[in-house]
Amino acid sequence: MSALPHETPPKAYADPYRVEEWEGPQTLAELRAELALLGPAEVVAFNAKLDAARFGAAQAAVISDARRLLALRTRPEVRAAIAASLAGETPTAPVADLYAYLESQDADR
Repeated sequence: MSALPHETPPKAYADPYRVEEWEGPQTLAELRAELALLGPAEVVAFNAKLDAARFGAAQAAVISDARRLLALRTRPEVRAAIAASLAGETPTAPVADLYAYLESQDADR
């Protein structure tokens, strides 16, 4: 998706390896509109998963999955980061960083 001259170009993700909650579509209408650009089947699948999910964490997971799908399919910096990671061209994070991140996520709940 490229911006027309009169449109604001999309912002690059802060970290192409992690899609944050404040990045990408922020409403269900925006999310559905962007999924529709991928194809009508994506919107149908998203709606079915969202309808089947219970309120709370299950619905949040469906929305997060759809936002990640958009990032993977539409953002070149995300695709480049994944390709570099698979090719072994990026340094790996220490395991201690992973545990610190996971513990901070648990503390937020």
